[in-house]
Amino acid sequence: QVQLVESGGGLVQAGGSLRLSCAASGRTFSSYNMGWFRQAPGKEREFVASVSGTGVFIYYADSVKGRFTISRDNARNTVYLQMNSLKPEDTAVYYCAAGQWRGSAYVRISDGYDYWGQGTQVTVSS
Repeated sequence: QVQLVESGGGLVQAGGSLRLSCAASGRTFSSYNMGWFRQAPGKEREFVASVSGTGVFIYYADSVKGRFTISRDNARNTVYLQMNSLKPEDTAVYYCAAGQWRGSAYVRISDGYDYWGQGTQVTVSS
């Protein structure tokens, strides 16, 4: 069992930056593929970014590529999402997720993850 707790959300103006953190419980953090997803009001949850256990494989949604950076610190059982050049359309609840590696086809979909955090709100004002 893995418990995930996100932090770092808040209100920021367009063009600003935020860094989200996700702290995980358990001793096998480095074995999990970690992902960030987001869900805006009235929309389905969507993939944002993921990083494999060793950090070798990193994927981004096209909408955030070049603006967001995912990273992990296995010694601290934490995954980060650095968000720069934020836009109003980035407004959403951001969720951290963990799952065993199932292959690259699964990193962008919810079925590829076994554990989810409670989410943290990010609001970008125009």
